[in-house]
Amino acid sequence: MICSLAKLELLVYLQDSELVAAFQRRCGLHLVQTTRHSQGTALAQPPDQIHQSRGLRKTTWGRQDSNSNYKYREDRCSPPEYEVRNWLLHFLFLLSAGLGHEVFYITCLPCIHWCLDPFLCRRLINSWTLVMYIGQVTKDVLKLPRPSSPPVVKLEMRVDAEYGLPSTHAMAATAIFFTLLLSAPSRIQFHFEMGLLMAVTLSTMVCLSRLYTGMHSVLDVICGVLMSALLMFLTHPYWEAFDQFQLTSSLSPILALMLPLFLSYTYPELDHYSTTRADTTTVLGAGAGCSVGYWVNKQLGETFEPQGVLPVPLPTLTRCTLASGAARFLVGVGALLVTRQVMKAVSLHLLYCWYKVPKCNQSARMRKEIEVPSKFATYTAVGLVHSILCALGARLSRGAEINGWGGDDQLCVETRTRRGRPNKYWRSLPSAAWIW
Repeated sequence: MICSLAKLELLVYLQDSELVAAFQRRCGLHLVQTTRHSQGTALAQPPDQIHQSRGLRKTTWGRQDSNSNYKYREDRCSPPEYEVRNWLLHFLFLLSAGLGHEVFYITCLPCIHWCLDPFLCRRLINSWTLVMYIGQVTKDVLKLPRPSSPPVVKLEMRVDAEYGLPSTHAMAATAIFFTLLLSAPSRIQFHFEMGLLMAVTLSTMVCLSRLYTGMHSVLDVICGVLMSALLMFLTHPYWEAFDQFQLTSSLSPILALMLPLFLSYTYPELDHYSTTRADTTTVLGAGAGCSVGYWVNKQLGETFEPQGVLPVPLPTLTRCTLASGAARFLVGVGALLVTRQVMKAVSLHLLYCWYKVPKCNQSARMRKEIEVPSKFATYTAVGLVHSILCALGARLSRGAEINGWGGDDQLCVETRTRRGRPNKYWRSLPSAAWIW
């Protein structure tokens, strides 16, 4: 009984908002107590009257933000003011928090595919999709609130209507960096200790950023890391088998589309609107599109496997590798953004017409029958473009070499496999033998 009581007290302590506020103050982020209030009510009133639990909070929904989700504003109070006394930590934590946002996922993960190794990107996206879905569902099943404000300063109001435990930022960071660490040794020669240090550092910065931004309690972050570690431990023995099924089975593209769509429509219902369903559908749609794209590449023989004995050494950075990598990145990200905007506009137009909804009705996008198919179709298309653009990137690299971007850089010979048979040889950089 005493042991159980001690454990309960520890959980309550780790969930306490004051612990988060103390961390913020230690890092130089301070709440400014004022007597001004949007409705004339003092901010000195008890926090439980200002910030109610998620199920009781009354909010109104305003315009869309740039991520096609919805910002909210509370009816009775405005966000508390704050003072930053350590701008270095402030920008460092905001940058770290960005590693869990859509901007990071739509740029850095595809960049690994185009400029490093499609195999590693495939592993990362599979792991990311799994942990994000489980984390988002767990949030809306447990329904534990985020830290209250005051005393906490909240820097990201967009997702404040979501529940707290677990932190999906912590889950995604742990899964991405440690999946990369576990998968890379079979492909690339590098110092494992250095990779481990980078994985621990980056994932820790993301976790701490969730405390600094006031979006999660210490318990939320710890549970996110532990859940992600447990999922990786349970699935790691089956990574190779899943890779084989994903690339070769005729059922792979069917399951890759139908299962995520089913999970999107059966997502847990809430008594208020939350961005979790939209974000989860976004992740599932992107994962589905990438999976189908990988399967298509395999059927077309565009495997882009490195030639020679694995693992291969890291290439030397030269003018040509930087130029061709930058070209692949800019063309790829540009194509993804165009695909996203076009598919978003087309899907919403078709759904509005189908359900006879006025185009000026912005709140209709929150309806399940519009939000789920629109998000899923948009990001499935983004995933397809991302995975199949690998061939375009290869052609860009060859064009760069033909135009003489390589200068006097050392040349080598690389073979691209097509349906199991060697294709023609072409001159490239040392990195080409393992990039594509």
